[in-house]
Amino acid sequence: MGPGPSVARQVAPVLFVSHGSPMTALDADAYPQALKRFGDGAGPVKALVVVSAHWETDARVHVTAMAAPPLVYDFYGFPEEMYRLRYAPPGAPSLAQDVVARLSAAGVPAVADSERGLDHGVWVPLRHAFPEARVPVLQVALPADATPAQVARMGEALRPLRAEGVLLMGSGGVVHNLRRVNFRNKLASAEPWAAEFDAWVAGKLAARDYVGLQSWMDAPNARVAHPSPEHWLPIYFVLGAALPEDRITPVFEGFHHGTLSMRSFALRA
Repeated sequence: MGPGPSVARQVAPVLFVSHGSPMTALDADAYPQALKRFGDGAGPVKALVVVSAHWETDARVHVTAMAAPPLVYDFYGFPEEMYRLRYAPPGAPSLAQDVVARLSAAGVPAVADSERGLDHGVWVPLRHAFPEARVPVLQVALPADATPAQVARMGEALRPLRAEGVLLMGSGGVVHNLRRVNFRNKLASAEPWAAEFDAWVAGKLAARDYVGLQSWMDAPNARVAHPSPEHWLPIYFVLGAALPEDRITPVFEGFHHGTLSMRSFALRA
């Protein structure tokens, strides 16, 4: 008798997270609950590869390559309990070498990094989405002064890893202007300028107009929504990893502190 039919491997989803304030690490409201629901429904995940707004490198893109990546507490002036939080997923050194090779072959020079740990754009949302910290995690830096097309190329280069069960994630923010944040009131209504930019993004995503999203500076209130682009750019890593058959599914929609859009979404084949 010949072998039985092969079992198709599930293609891992891609996730964009607006990570908001580091204080979401301590929250238990609708946003962390939504991340947990996503993690519970993500299916078998072999590893997580994350691009965060909080790590940019010159010349070559760095990729964490240690077996046990430490946490980076890259925030200041927060309650002491924030600095006692722990999240200890294993690393993925062999996958890191694979990621370096794939990026370099795609024209994005990359190098393995054995020193830098996971910043709060990675570990804060993952504490909610995958709280048991069993799935290996590695972080990929943004290229300094990157264009949307360059970051999308990174997603394209790593897209085949989805078929191996690797979940690709971008962590940033759909609207991110710390000078306009209402820190006194997390539940403040969205400022009109922020809501308008967020609605523009939602419309482009619904229309799968990924090319149009690259012209984000033409969007209403773009310069106010993002005085600097680092929190916006991870969205292109996610969109670059999209498959034609993917459908966009919302993970969370809403605002914190009046101006921080927490819009998060997944792409699923």
